[in-house]
Amino acid sequence: MDDRVRLEVDAATRVGTLVLDRPPLNAIDLAMWDRIGALVADAADDRRVRALVVRGAPRALAAGADVAEMPAWDAAAARAAADRIHAALDALAALPVVTIAAVSGYALGGGCELALACDLRYAADNAKMGFPEVLLGVLPGGGGTQRLPRLIGPSRAKDLVLSGRMVDMVEAARIGLVDAVHPADDLLDEATAAAARFAAGPASQALAKRAIDEGLALPLAEGLRRERELFRAALATADAATGIASFLTDGPGVATFEGR
Repeated sequence: MDDRVRLEVDAATRVGTLVLDRPPLNAIDLAMWDRIGALVADAADDRRVRALVVRGAPRALAAGADVAEMPAWDAAAARAAADRIHAALDALAALPVVTIAAVSGYALGGGCELALACDLRYAADNAKMGFPEVLLGVLPGGGGTQRLPRLIGPSRAKDLVLSGRMVDMVEAARIGLVDAVHPADDLLDEATAAAARFAAGPASQALAKRAIDEGLALPLAEGLRRERELFRAALATADAATGIASFLTDGPGVATFEGR
C-alpha cells in the first residue's frame, strides 16, 4: 500500500479527507496518481463519506507531477502516463459528493489540476497556484487546458498556461480560480467545516452536481432536458419526501437528511 496518499474518514461528520503526504512538496508520481484513483473509488463506495476534502501539507497541496519520471517516457509511455493521471482526476471530478480542495502553499501543474478536479477550492492566503509546464517545454497533461478555461474563461486560462506564471491568492480570488481565501492556520478547519455542512445535505446534491457537470458538455436544449430528468430523480428520493414534509411543517432549512 502506498501510504503517501491516504483516506481518512470522520464518521461523525461524514467527511472524508484525501491526504497527500510526500515531503517536501508532494510531487505526485504515477504510483500516487493510481493511489488517488483507488482511494476515490473507495470513498465513492463508503456510505460514511458524504463530502471529501483534498489536502496536502502546509508547504504544498502538490508542487506538480514528478518530473523525474518524464525523461524515460517515449510516446507510448507518455500516453499511458497521461491516461493514468486522467483516470484519477476524472474519478475525483465525478465523485457523487461535494469535494473541496484545501490549497496550502504551492499547487502547481498536477497539483493545480488536482484542485481543479474538485468542486470547490479553499486556499490559504499564502498559497501560489499556476501551470509551469510551458517552462519545461511541455503543457498541462492532466486536464489543465480543459478545466481551467471552463472555470476562469479562455483568455485568463491562456495567460496562465502560456506564461507559466504563478498567481497569488489576491489574483486567484479575483479571477475565480479559488472560492475562498483564509489565513493559513485556519484553512483546514474552514475547509473541513464547509465539507461537514455539505455532508449534511440531501441526495439531490449528487444529482445537482451531475446536472451542472453534464450540462456543461451539452447544447442548452439537451442540458435542460437532462436537468428535467434529474429533477424527477430527485423527487423520487427519500430525502425529497423528508425535505418537503419538513418545509410544510416547520419551514425551510431544518430538515435532517439521510443522503438517500
